[in-house]
Amino acid sequence: MFARSILARTTPRIAPRTPLRAGRRNYSTESPKQFSGAEDNEFNRERARIAEHAYKSGELWRKLTLYVAIPCLIVAGVNAKLRWDAHWEHVAHSTPKEEKPQYAYMNIRTKKFFWGDGDKTLFWNDKVNYHKKD
Repeated sequence: MFARSILARTTPRIAPRTPLRAGRRNYSTESPKQFSGAEDNEFNRERARIAEHAYKSGELWRKLTLYVAIPCLIVAGVNAKLRWDAHWEHVAHSTPKEEKPQYAYMNIRTKKFFWGDGDKTLFWNDKVNYHKKD
């Protein structure tokens, strides 16, 4: 009963439509280059100028993005990777973390952190940070 009523309600909406007569075009994709008749007024001419300006501006930004921004991002990424590798090569030649002095102002703990072993901060990085326990 329920399925039959749903089918009855939706059938007219999904029924196939009759094909259009050959040669008849309801909508044309071609837009007139010049306005004519009642369409030829200052408002429509201004809107056409705005649309043309918007198209040219959009094309400018598309070209800037494709030909300037993306290559700059690629060059900056390669530069960052090279500098990153050079930095870690430099760090590998420095003194080991265990031999570095522990100053009084470094890693001051007034109470334990409630995660991990309680000695490392939330942003602790074992490659960079070091802490000699007393």
